[in-house]
Amino acid sequence: MIDLRQLNYFVVVAEEEHVGRAAERLHISQSPLSRQISQLEERLGLMLFERSQQRIRLTSDGQTFLTEARSLLTHANRLESLGRRLGRGEDGGLCVGYIENAMHSGVLPSSLSVLRDSRPDVHIALYSQTPERQLEGLRQRSLDFAMVDTPPEGKESELEYFQVLNDHMLVAIPHHHPLAEKAEITPEDLTSQQWISVLHNNDNSHSRDDFVAACVKAGFRPDIRLEAEEPLTALGLVAAGLGVTLIQNGLRYNLPKGAIVREVPWMNMTTQIWAVWHKANLRPLVIHFREILSQIQHD
Repeated sequence: MIDLRQLNYFVVVAEEEHVGRAAERLHISQSPLSRQISQLEERLGLMLFERSQQRIRLTSDGQTFLTEARSLLTHANRLESLGRRLGRGEDGGLCVGYIENAMHSGVLPSSLSVLRDSRPDVHIALYSQTPERQLEGLRQRSLDFAMVDTPPEGKESELEYFQVLNDHMLVAIPHHHPLAEKAEITPEDLTSQQWISVLHNNDNSHSRDDFVAACVKAGFRPDIRLEAEEPLTALGLVAAGLGVTLIQNGLRYNLPKGAIVREVPWMNMTTQIWAVWHKANLRPLVIHFREILSQIQHD
């Protein structure tokens, strides 16, 4: 069986690409570290590094092995932490991955608030990750839940999920804008406006192409002048009078001074959040949080 200590040594050497720096970071001397790496390669029957006088670099096989080694070490650390908390009589904690809209929409904060009310001592770890990394975390069992914008593909038989949010969109405009005087906004009203698009830095929701396609379907083509990585930044730009943008309904209570919103019921675009978990994860705390999310789904 692979020694976890050797795996940790391997990861540090791979990150530093230099045995001396890795040894300093690990607080050991170079010779024992080199010996441990050689023993690992011998055990595996695999060359992990290409060596030169100045530095060492991972082989292509080493790159693949590094990815799996990191996952195993993450899971091992979490398993140790879980065991310690269970030994103290705690529930074992909850690890949740999420995309930004799970926070902005209020779905994740409100569900965690309910969880904390019922389990005040529970340990919660949150990780802002892409949907792909979250689903991999579920497969590796380093995450208990993933909060993503699209459900897993059908081949993901080991994962289960349900939708917790399908939020309609609003148009945000500067408070001094001429459209602020109108109670109802039409597609024609938005034809000549300067738009701020939202890129979303860690999820796949509402790409620029999706946004443009929804606008064209509604009857106008947006004149995009600015792009923001996330909706709160876009709202700040709107408040400064730099354009208009689309945001999900859940953000209407987080508007900065200088920005207002109007309904656009004719815009065929929504923000979706899906809760995903591994079907083999039957810990009571996981089941309890799933029930909380299910209740939020129906509220």
